[in-house]
Amino acid sequence: MALKQYLQFKLSQKLSPQQIQLMKLIQLPTQAFEQRLKQELEENPALESGKETKDEFDAMDEFDNSGDEYDDNERIEAEDINVDDYLSDDEVPDYRTQVSNYSSDDEEKNVPYAAGTSFTQHLTNQLNTFRLDDNERDIAEFLVGSVDESGYIRRSLSDIVDDLAFTQGVYTDEATVEQILLKVHQLDPAGVGARNLQECLSIQLHRKDKTPDVELACDIIDKAFDQFTKKHYKKLLQKFDITEVQLRDAIEEIERLNPKPGGSYAGNNKIVEHVVPDFAIKIVEGELELTLNGRNAPELHVSREYSDMMKGYKASKDKSKSQKDAVLFIKQKLDAAKWFIEAIKQRQQTLFVTMSAIMEYQKEYFLTGDERKLKPMILKDIADEIDMDVSTVSRVANSKYVDTPYGTKLIKEFFSESMTNDQGEEVSTREIKKILETVIEEEDKRKPLTDEKLATILKEKGYPIARRTVAKYREQLDIPVARLRKKI
Repeated sequence: MALKQYLQFKLSQKLSPQQIQLMKLIQLPTQAFEQRLKQELEENPALESGKETKDEFDAMDEFDNSGDEYDDNERIEAEDINVDDYLSDDEVPDYRTQVSNYSSDDEEKNVPYAAGTSFTQHLTNQLNTFRLDDNERDIAEFLVGSVDESGYIRRSLSDIVDDLAFTQGVYTDEATVEQILLKVHQLDPAGVGARNLQECLSIQLHRKDKTPDVELACDIIDKAFDQFTKKHYKKLLQKFDITEVQLRDAIEEIERLNPKPGGSYAGNNKIVEHVVPDFAIKIVEGELELTLNGRNAPELHVSREYSDMMKGYKASKDKSKSQKDAVLFIKQKLDAAKWFIEAIKQRQQTLFVTMSAIMEYQKEYFLTGDERKLKPMILKDIADEIDMDVSTVSRVANSKYVDTPYGTKLIKEFFSESMTNDQGEEVSTREIKKILETVIEEEDKRKPLTDEKLATILKEKGYPIARRTVAKYREQLDIPVARLRKKI
C-alpha cells in the first residue's frame, strides 16, 4: 500500500480553558462549589476572599486580556506586559457592585460528632457474656465480623469454613460453625446473624412471649413462608385451618418485626448528610420571588501584596532577570484570578436565569404546590427560552436543589414528558402518576385493582394510556402489583 500526502480542510470548534472552567463550575452544587472555591484560594495566592478596601480596587480594575489563551510552550516577554492594564483606576468592575447576602456570620460551623461504638464492636462485646473456648471464640468473632450493616450474614457456611482455614488458621466443619451461629442468633438486636429474611423473622418471633398469635405467626414463617410472601391467604387459611381474624392477627405480629435488625443500630453512627438548596422560591403577595443561595456569590479580590509587587516592578528602572521572571508569574496568577472571578459571575447569572425560566414555566405549580399542575417540560424548552445550550440547562438541573414552600426539591424533578389527553391537551406524565397514586391509595385493599382496571379508570378520567404504560408508571412509583397489595 503506497503512502500519500494530501490536504484536508475542516471546520471545528474548540472550547477555551475559560469555557471549560465555567462548565465545570456550573454543574457543581453549592457544597461542592464551596470546596472548589476553597481549593482555588489555596492554589492561587493572587486571589483572596472577603471585602477589599478602596485602596485595593485598582488591583483588578479592567485589565485588558481580550480572552488571550496561554500555552505552556509560548514565551511571554516581560517587556510586552503593560503593567498599567493591571493598575488602572478608571472604573470599578461591575462584579464589585453586586450585592451579596452572604456574610461571615453565615459561615458553616463544624459540629463535633461522638465516635460511638461500631455495630461489630457492639456484637463482639456481647460475646464476652458467653462461655466459649478459644476455638469457639475465634469462630464467633469471625461470624460477627461477617455481619453486614443490615444485620445479615450473606455467606454460605462452606465459604465461612474455608475462610476460617485460610485467613485465621482455624480448621473446623460446617456443623460446628452452625452451632456457634446459633449463639450469635442470641445477640441483640433480635434477628442479627440471620442468613435470609425467613430466618431473621423466625428468630425474632421465637424470642417473643408465646401467645396464640405469635405461635401461629411462627408456623406461618417456618412452614409456609412462600405462601405468605406471595399473599396466598386462601391457602394459608386452608393449611392451618384458621379464620380470617386469626390470620389477620398473626400477620400483624409479623408486620411488627424488623426486617433489617442491624439498621436500627448501625445507622445511629452515620453522619447525616444535609441538602443545601441552591435556590429559594417564596410567595410574596401572590407573586413568586426567586433568590440564589448567598454561598454561590462569594466576594473575591486580588491580593494586596501582588498589586504592590506590580507597582514595584513599574517603579523600578533597572529590571533584573529575576524581576522579569517574577512579573511573568504575577501576570499569570492575576489572569487566573480574573478568569475565575468572571467565571463565578457567569455561573451566578446562568443559574439565576435558568431557574427563573423554570419557575415561570411551572408558575402554576409553585403557586399551588399541586403536582397535577406541573406542565410537560423538557430540557430543550428551557434552553430555547433562555437561548442557551441543552447541556448547560442539564448541568444546572441535574444536581441542584430549590427550597420551595412545599419542601426542598431536586430541580430535574420538574422536567417530565408529555402525553395527549382525550381533549387533545398536552399533559405531564407527573400529573398522570399523581392520579394513579391517588387511585391506588383509595382502592379496596381486600380486592386491589389490577393494571388493566387501573388503565380503565385512567381512561375514564380522560387519560387514555395502555396497560403496559400503567405498569411502567406503577413501577416508577415503587408500587407493587395488585396481588402484593392485598390485605385481609
